[in-house]
Amino acid sequence: MTREEIVNKILTIFKEEFEIINPGLDDDLREVHEFDSIDAIELLIEIEYFLDAELTQDEKKAAMGIRTINDICDYIEALAKIKAELES
Repeated sequence: MTREEIVNKILTIFKEEFEIINPGLDDDLREVHEFDSIDAIELLIEIEYFLDAELTQDEKKAAMGIRTINDICDYIEALAKIKAELES
């Protein structure tokens, strides 16, 4: 999966699930869009669907520092890389 595919999927999730349309990739989601902890939990569930894999507690904890769309995309890329290496 490419970065562009990840960005497009995340933007679709934000539009459909959180009614946030065209957020800036570097917008602080909490400050600019009032993204809260409940939203973050819902986002992690969407990421699990997207990756077709359940996240571990450590993987969920690693998401605590996410603030922007770019952070989310970096997080997904890192998870996808780890999961691909485990499958090899």
